[in-house]
Amino acid sequence: MLEQRIQQQFFESADLKYQAVETLVRPIEEAVAALVAGLTSGGRVLVAGLGASASLAQLVTAELLGGFERERPGLAALALGVDGAALSALAAVPHDGGFDKVLSRQVQTLGQPGDLLLLIDTDGNHPALLAAAQAAQGKDMTVIALTGRSGGALRAALSETDVLVAVPHDRRVRVMETHLLVLHCLCDAIDLQLLGEQDPE
Repeated sequence: MLEQRIQQQFFESADLKYQAVETLVRPIEEAVAALVAGLTSGGRVLVAGLGASASLAQLVTAELLGGFERERPGLAALALGVDGAALSALAAVPHDGGFDKVLSRQVQTLGQPGDLLLLIDTDGNHPALLAAAQAAQGKDMTVIALTGRSGGALRAALSETDVLVAVPHDRRVRVMETHLLVLHCLCDAIDLQLLGEQDPE
């Protein structure tokens, strides 16, 4: 019984990845193009996710800064909302919107025109991420939203120059597993664009 349950988890995860590849290839390509254009023009990537997605935000930030599978100079990336002391201090300051405005305040303060904001959310409906997207657009930043389902409210908030990568599934854990693969595809493709063809060691 337990063995079958474990096998089912593997099968469901693999099935989603096979089924989603046709849907996701084009938006991932668009996200890579935006990231490479921004980074090579001196822009930075601000990355944000809430809950379990915050760990994915930290992971992709580390892979951009420290390198993915090949040696290269670090790329300018910053994970938002992960400094506990700064967040506590910021959340304690009375400003319009309360805690849902913490990420948008960071984007307003740290973001510059030409920077990019990469948002990670399993459904695309969290008010804090919506506010962050709007703050980024107000700073002439490109927004890349990595979501599940149909993209949620973030889909409607994105402009024509923004990118939506929506994993077509309702189950949160399956979406997060695919988000990890998408983030690794982004890192690999960025390295390909910057460094050329080379097999990872």
